[in-house]
Amino acid sequence: MAYSQKVVDRFESVLNNPEQHAVGRFNPNDPDVATGLTGAPACGDVMKLQLKLAGDVIEDVKFKTYGCGSAIASSTMFVDMLKGKTVAEAKAIKDKDIATALELPAIKLHCSVLAEESIKKALENWETKTKHRQHNQ
Repeated sequence: MAYSQKVVDRFESVLNNPEQHAVGRFNPNDPDVATGLTGAPACGDVMKLQLKLAGDVIEDVKFKTYGCGSAIASSTMFVDMLKGKTVAEAKAIKDKDIATALELPAIKLHCSVLAEESIKKALENWETKTKHRQHNQ
């Protein structure tokens, strides 16, 4: 299995400068932060995605990923795809968009699926927080 040059470049860039690629975390108690965590028991990859939102717009993104180069490259790709997007635009991001952008080999498509699931879980968390805030007003 050969990784595409895009995967290799992103993976190596994250290793050399993790902060530039949004590796890290926000305060989970911040009411403007949504968190999505997914894992794949079959391969051991785990992705944690945090979104910092202002209203309906994703202002910033942080992630921590434990896994192979494709999983980490997929995480950096969703960071690029999410910043500045609305919640509706973020919901439209699919695993195939990530896989195509990175030219993932077929055996690594589960990494893009994990990335999409992390986005979905973070957005579900945001919607839960938003509903709770509206209920308490």
